[in-house]
Amino acid sequence: MATTENEIEPARGVTPLTSEQLLSMYRLMVTSRHIDDREISLKRQNKIFFQISGAGHEAIGVAMAAHCRPGHDWFYFYYRDRAFALALGQTPLDHLLQAVGAAADPQTGGRQMPSHFSDTRFNIASMSSPTGTQFLQAVGAAEAGLRISRNEELRRVVGRFEEDEIVVVTTGDGTTSEGEFWESLNTACNLGLPVVYVVEDNGYAISVPVEVQTAGGSISRLVRGFPGLHVVECDGTDIGAMYGAAAEVVGHARQRRGPALLHAHCTRPYSHSMSDDERMYRTPEEREAQDERCPLRRTRQLLLAAGIATPDELDRLESDVEAEVSAAADQALAHEQPAPETALRHLYSEDVDPTSAAFDTEDHPAYRDDRPLTMVDLLNACLRDEMERDPRIVVFGEDVADVSREAHIGEVKGKGGVFKVTHGLQGRFGSDRVYNSPLAEANIVGRAIGMATRGLRPVVEIQFFDYIWPAMMQLRDELAMLRYRSNGTYSAPVVVRVTYGGYLKGGGPYHSQTGESIFAHTPGLRVALPATAEDANGLLRTAMRCDDPVLFLEHKHLYRQVYNKGRDPGPDFMIPFGKAKVVRAGSDLTVVACGALVKRSLDAAKVVSEQNGIDVEVLDLRTVQPFDMERIARSVRKTGKVVVAHEDSLSWGIGSEIAARIADELFPWLDGPVRRVASLDTWVAYAPKLEEVILPQTQNVVDAIVDLAGF
Repeated sequence: MATTENEIEPARGVTPLTSEQLLSMYRLMVTSRHIDDREISLKRQNKIFFQISGAGHEAIGVAMAAHCRPGHDWFYFYYRDRAFALALGQTPLDHLLQAVGAAADPQTGGRQMPSHFSDTRFNIASMSSPTGTQFLQAVGAAEAGLRISRNEELRRVVGRFEEDEIVVVTTGDGTTSEGEFWESLNTACNLGLPVVYVVEDNGYAISVPVEVQTAGGSISRLVRGFPGLHVVECDGTDIGAMYGAAAEVVGHARQRRGPALLHAHCTRPYSHSMSDDERMYRTPEEREAQDERCPLRRTRQLLLAAGIATPDELDRLESDVEAEVSAAADQALAHEQPAPETALRHLYSEDVDPTSAAFDTEDHPAYRDDRPLTMVDLLNACLRDEMERDPRIVVFGEDVADVSREAHIGEVKGKGGVFKVTHGLQGRFGSDRVYNSPLAEANIVGRAIGMATRGLRPVVEIQFFDYIWPAMMQLRDELAMLRYRSNGTYSAPVVVRVTYGGYLKGGGPYHSQTGESIFAHTPGLRVALPATAEDANGLLRTAMRCDDPVLFLEHKHLYRQVYNKGRDPGPDFMIPFGKAKVVRAGSDLTVVACGALVKRSLDAAKVVSEQNGIDVEVLDLRTVQPFDMERIARSVRKTGKVVVAHEDSLSWGIGSEIAARIADELFPWLDGPVRRVASLDTWVAYAPKLEEVILPQTQNVVDAIVDLAGF
């Protein structure tokens, strides 16, 4: 290469790019493009199974990486960030192992499609396919840094934290249409977080042009009204301009001046993916004009014009890179795909098993006194004990703090949640560990995922089950899948507390839902629903100490009932997941119940015993993912008949799965059909007379028992 000391001035006040830097950047850009091209060739040969390229975005990635610190800063990428990932330290082989679905793929172990970047070495967070979910997680990761920086004890227990770290989150222009983009900006600006948003605007979201996606056609114009957001716009195909703009936004965040957004205009010379054909919607003239702005072409021209390299030298560099990528592809193709027996690996923690005896202290409670306490009281006590024990636990959600204006602590009683479960925790542990969130469910869960990835242990609240749906993408596609899709390299031990259920007389269709079967059907997520105060205390402690994400369902109707009160069992009382409890022994018939149906089943068992002489055994499942099939089986083998009672709708509810398992595994012991008692297949109505007929009542359980007993 030429030895000239020519420098390229990127922008005023920014250190110039040296010849060595420019050549290194160009080599990375060429490497990225050759990997794309090699994958395209392999896809056409049916040797890989999907391809999406980062072509046209290369200058953005290498310029941003030049100002970032891999393993120090944190990165939340999207699928066009191949050059960025390479510039941080990944190799062509890393990318091609993912493309072929190899077990040795260090990013996902063959679980994710190509261009889903992930690397614990460089703090590249595990990437998923849904567009826009990364924003809130990036904000949560930055928020974790904020909380850690203010807490000396947290600094000691959370290993990976740097005083001047930043979080970079990237996106295409189309994804800025997602609501979570705007939710994340609101929180990043509100908290003044060191987050750098990089909008890589190639003008298209698949076939939809930017002027159709974005009002006015410019996202940077739209966001300039956010308080504290520093906005920079540049030509992302011009390496010098891009380098200067990257220096500005990274420096802004690193100096703790708040979030920044870089709007970098680039190109997309290939179709969206190999499943798309851009010739269907882009004219030849448009595509030719785009080719003139290719960042590789422009950077090569710059190197030649500045005398940094000759055409022959650049030709040799490009040939060397092509050979390197070809060799990496051959190496990747020699690797085996994951063994079939690994299909279920990393759904849950391989190290901490909440179903094990290590979590079973149920038979040895250390009661503090004899006072009968409500479920609310014992949930609060568990949260208090665990927060004393583990400084990593943070509690947030809508209205969970006593006050939002900290100066008012002591002047007012405090909110502490709409049901008072978190009352007093903010006063005890401070506003960095207990605080309110915006009224935005995806915001709550997404931030919690980012914080958990950084080593915190968020316990968040969704105020009503009926309003959990805005968070569904974060819950199902992110929280539950993170460990699996990253092949166990990332995890998010988040507890999501949710109030649910009917029997309220006036709850209506938007405060009465019970939908645990939807989440029990989500691989990687634990689901608990206690029926008594002591069980709630023990199960919540297990949820907070295990390493898996947990949906913890708290029935509003059971919060303050007299019949399910219990004593405080002490700070180490735990109930393992998947352990049902025999709450009434019997010999004639089994009722398997959960939640509010436990008490109704017990009442029904008493009625049929007194009036019909039927001796009923009642099991409380306590958790539905996992559920205790072994304990059910022991009871059914004894009684020969079984009723499954639950609150959610009859069709497609958890009773269907339990009944199917019983029929499949216990048929020789059955002396009658498996009966189910559940809600009508409709919404819970507001009028009490309608609510009563829609929800399963004690008499419904009585009728099912009597009918089955006579079979």
